[in-house]
Amino acid sequence: MEALATTASGRVSGVAEGGISAFRGIPYAAPPVGQARFAAPRPPEPWTGVREAAEYGPTAPHPPYEAGIAEALPERSIPGDEYLNLNVWTPGTGERGLPVMVWIHGGAFTNGSGAEPGYEASAFARSGAVAVTFNYRLGAEGFALVEGAPANRGVLDQIAALEWVRDNIAAFGGDPDQVTVFGESAGAMSVTTLMAIPRARALFRRAIAQSGAGHNTLRAEDARTVGRVLAGRLDVGPTGAELAEVSPKRLQEEQTRIIAELRGSADTGLWGERLPALGTLPFSPAVDGELLTRRPVDALRAGEAADKDLLIGTTTQEYRLFLAAPGLIDHIRAEHVAAQAAGIGLAPDAVEVYTRRNPTPGDALADLGTDAVFRVPATRVLEARAAAGGSGRTYGYDFAWRSQRLGGRLGACHALEIPFVFDNLADGRNLAGPQAPQQLADDMHRAWVRFASTGDLDWPRWDLRRRPVMRFDAPEPQVVEDPDARTRGLWDGVVD
Repeated sequence: MEALATTASGRVSGVAEGGISAFRGIPYAAPPVGQARFAAPRPPEPWTGVREAAEYGPTAPHPPYEAGIAEALPERSIPGDEYLNLNVWTPGTGERGLPVMVWIHGGAFTNGSGAEPGYEASAFARSGAVAVTFNYRLGAEGFALVEGAPANRGVLDQIAALEWVRDNIAAFGGDPDQVTVFGESAGAMSVTTLMAIPRARALFRRAIAQSGAGHNTLRAEDARTVGRVLAGRLDVGPTGAELAEVSPKRLQEEQTRIIAELRGSADTGLWGERLPALGTLPFSPAVDGELLTRRPVDALRAGEAADKDLLIGTTTQEYRLFLAAPGLIDHIRAEHVAAQAAGIGLAPDAVEVYTRRNPTPGDALADLGTDAVFRVPATRVLEARAAAGGSGRTYGYDFAWRSQRLGGRLGACHALEIPFVFDNLADGRNLAGPQAPQQLADDMHRAWVRFASTGDLDWPRWDLRRRPVMRFDAPEPQVVEDPDARTRGLWDGVVD
């Protein structure tokens, strides 16, 4: 059955399915091709008649995930130039004033799309919200800092998508003044980045950051080094115009080599001394001094976005995905743990805490990596919000239910909470597996919709004294105070 809506660019026809309406592949910006590959996003060309919006549109060019991760996180690759597009699920175009939830996908800023099977968002529409997912430019095309091209093009795409929501979502039943941006991993890092940009934060009221915080930005000089190295290895000048002449495939191949080199490199002569020992994101938002003037966590400490409601949290065992899915976790030795810890500046006696409380070196590294990359940065954001004050409400959560996939090695790993939030456990491609408890999905999905609708949740707001978080686990969620008391102090002066 057909569903119709009118946007600023023209009419679109979606499909009515299961009591809700879905519109897919609607362009929010013009195709970033040719010399526009490294330019700021431009409005889409209007169309006449009714544009069909029943199927997902093209996805942004991206390389495949590495072995293991590709099986754990299946992604779509749909060819075509009009990949700056979005998807909308709504209870009905005749509705008015519904809360709007805009999802920003993850994928380390190099992978993913708004069309992934796990992001099918009809459950949000059935729960009374209008849900939006979208694509943005990835990798070098979205984030390489080069001459003659605006910085942070991927972030500019995200802002353009939010501007489309502001201007058009009422036609789908949504309230443009009740927008919640939420995302996971790189999507969560994008959420906090948008909170640090005045132009962007005017476009939403609330924010949810799942497994990503406010530290994952590059200094401008580091980003320029990556851009110069990339261009040099491609035998072109370090400008947007010259990189635009390089095929997407060749660009992706070289950016993949650079990422792999940085993750394992000890070459401080070329890359400098700021390499995080547990991996880097060399194609990610840069503090360019114009769009983004400081790290998001520093902006939050200064009181920026203090009027926005925020829900932020992690899974309990984030880093197990990156060790268990590729089959590495059983091959980690004690010296690997020590080397990784030393690389990020953790003291030897602190490392002993992780080795003593875990049965194997692989478990210790997963525990340490979870804290270094995800949990401690999220805590710093919570602390920043508490210190800054303001009218915005702040809540914390922890997702602790453990998947039995890969013989239980995944545990409560990175990205595991997504099918629970989306109430999408029936999709057998997700990490949760067939034993995932539906009641937990009901609880999480309900909480996310409630937060987007009201800004309130049924657990205490986060504060520096009690540090309460909602731990989502089976058989039922429960509030836990200061869950990281034993290790939190180890990171003082290491993750700021």
